[in-house]
Amino acid sequence: MNGGGKYDAVIVGGGHNGLVAAAYLTRAGCSVLVLERRGEIGGAAVSFRAFDGVDVRLSRYSYLVSLLPRKIAADLGLNVELRRRRMSSYTPSGDTGLLVDTGDDARTAAAFRAVTGSTKDFDAWREFYAQAGRVAAATFDTLTEPLPSREDLKARIGDDEVWATLFERPIAETLTGRFDDDTVRGVVLTDALIGTFAGAGDEDLRQNRCLLYHLIGNGTGDWDVPVGGMGAVTGALADAARRAGATLVTGAEVRSVSPDGEVRYTLDGTERVAVGSHVLANVAPATLARLLGEAVPGPRPEGAQLKVNMVLSRLPCLRDAAVDPRDAFGGTFHVNETYSQLETAYAEAAAGRIPTLPPCEIYCHSLTDPSILGPAERAAGVQTLTLFGLHMPARLFEADNERARAEALRATIASLDSVLAEPIESCLLRDAAGNPCVEAKTPLDLEAELGLPRGHIFHRDLSWPFAEDPADAGKWGVETSHERVLLCGAGAVRGGGVSGIPGHNAAMAVLARRRGEVRAG
Repeated sequence: MNGGGKYDAVIVGGGHNGLVAAAYLTRAGCSVLVLERRGEIGGAAVSFRAFDGVDVRLSRYSYLVSLLPRKIAADLGLNVELRRRRMSSYTPSGDTGLLVDTGDDARTAAAFRAVTGSTKDFDAWREFYAQAGRVAAATFDTLTEPLPSREDLKARIGDDEVWATLFERPIAETLTGRFDDDTVRGVVLTDALIGTFAGAGDEDLRQNRCLLYHLIGNGTGDWDVPVGGMGAVTGALADAARRAGATLVTGAEVRSVSPDGEVRYTLDGTERVAVGSHVLANVAPATLARLLGEAVPGPRPEGAQLKVNMVLSRLPCLRDAAVDPRDAFGGTFHVNETYSQLETAYAEAAAGRIPTLPPCEIYCHSLTDPSILGPAERAAGVQTLTLFGLHMPARLFEADNERARAEALRATIASLDSVLAEPIESCLLRDAAGNPCVEAKTPLDLEAELGLPRGHIFHRDLSWPFAEDPADAGKWGVETSHERVLLCGAGAVRGGGVSGIPGHNAAMAVLARRRGEVRAG
């Protein structure tokens, strides 16, 4: 067995959080080894030419950035441009649609009138998102600080009614109480369901936690397009880690982790061992438990999405002739995501059936950032579409993933076609072999390719951004039962999304321990 050496930190997993941790620790003078199973660094935040003969770099797994703190980008000197989208969303409704234009309130109000018959829901919409903005402003900076207690965060927000709305009552109560229109209710609800299999009224409030993280990014809740694709983000993080002196190794499959910091892995067919004063696990808690030889903690994770990547020769025509497709697809394009449609799809999936009319949402990266297109593709007017299908839990695919993937894709394409003026198939570009440029990933595909347990994009259900156990207040939310082993991935408290926050917090926990500032564990 070959030795891998001794390090201040061995990081298991070279996704964006592991790279953030590596960069912070090496900049502080620590020796760091990052071990990545796949042949490339980046985890789920990578760009990829998915179709033969088509020069388009798709953000294959994760798409947009909201939660990456400007603090992390500044601290690490990241050369990454995040480009704001003017259009927030478009939701087809019959032969019209709800266009939310962040640069034109009058246009948005007119769209609300066209869909709902009045501006009552528009007024309620503005009030709701103004309240969410105040929560975001009070909450976001705490994500890169030691965990506040529940009472401390509530006091910081300083509004008992808003606290109850987001933190205590199922979001169903707020949506049905504030908004009259089914479409408007659904647009808000979708952000509570991305990566989360839940009903709007579930008492465990998983949907509320998901909604909260979608609303608070950088104090605004804006979801921005990374110029160059998601691979540009992790590429910049890898460069920062390497410049500071971290060792990044790809093709290294970790076989086991011991509580005393020993990490066994294989590289080029040879088993090796590295020892870290700390081991930072940029993997799901369930994966870490397996590596430690322990029982998997908590409920079994379950992803609940169908991810579809497409390259188009042109954008499809809309049934709503008053809206330019470039505006409709320039933000988030909602497909059959009214409140009632979402609840129906959830009930069908919970009963073990692929939804009859799958709800999904789409965005077009290339409209905001054409740099991901090759010169010929850009000149030809090629566009990308990335689709996220909701209420597609792993359980639907476990009996026969291939068959269920094909069925789910057919149903999802039919759902999309139902709100367009023409079939999406007529707009698909063809690859070098003449095949349509469309690929679908189920939760089980994401598990096989990225190690996400049952395809759960957050590694497990999201946590509240405070210490749920009062004894954890003042910790970093990355601690495990083993002093030398820390979480630094999406399964940490305040994890989920492309944020770098767990990586930052794990690095801060290590550095604080080295300075003797906090107790371990």
